Amino acid sequence: MNALPANTAYAVAHRAVGAPATVFVVDDDVSIRESVEALIRHEGFDVRSFVSANAFLGYPPTHGPGCLILDIQLPGLTGLELQQSLVIDRPAMPIIFITGQDDTRTVVTAMKAGAVEFLAKPFDDDMLLGAVRAAIARSETLVIRETHKSILKTRYGRLTRRERDVFPLIAEGFLNREIGEQLGISEITVKAHRGQLMRKMEAESFAELLRMAEAVGV
Repeated sequence: MNALPANTAYAVAHRAVGAPATVFVVDDDVSIRESVEALIRHEGFDVRSFVSANAFLGYPPTHGPGCLILDIQLPGLTGLELQQSLVIDRPAMPIIFITGQDDTRTVVTAMKAGAVEFLAKPFDDDMLLGAVRAAIARSETLVIRETHKSILKTRYGRLTRRERDVFPLIAEGFLNREIGEQLGISEITVKAHRGQLMRKMEAESFAELLRMAEAVGV
């Protein structure tokens, strides 16, 4: 990964992927769980396995990169239902589906929801390992993006109401004078708010401030 200035949000986000990657396995077939866990652990990854989707959800979320090897047919919450939950709650968790049934509709549904791979049992070990490596690489990118966004949202939360009024107008390219006219404040006051925005958002340049505005949805 490219080096970034130590005081940028992206530098902090990049450090979030420094933790070892974790591969989660959810399958109610004990023989599958044990064989997959042994294979993945042999590759140097940390592995956690679960008998059901609910058991997996009861495990505390990790903050580093990782992926989920998930069976479609599970007791209770199904694999697809768990995927729908994780899309919202753990967006940086890529999913590799494994299944004993060849159901095209299910495959399409899973892939549309963001699954990185769909393997039919019995699957080739090399194919599974290749899918895991690709999923981990994707997870690292997603962890950086989500961590960066979270950092910026925290900084945005420190802004005053008036600074939040000024921020989108700056992002839209209005001049200080024009912003002052719209908000009924002086140009000098607008300049002061602009300076506070730069300081509180920890932006090193105006271009960086604009990128931050986009990231937090301003």
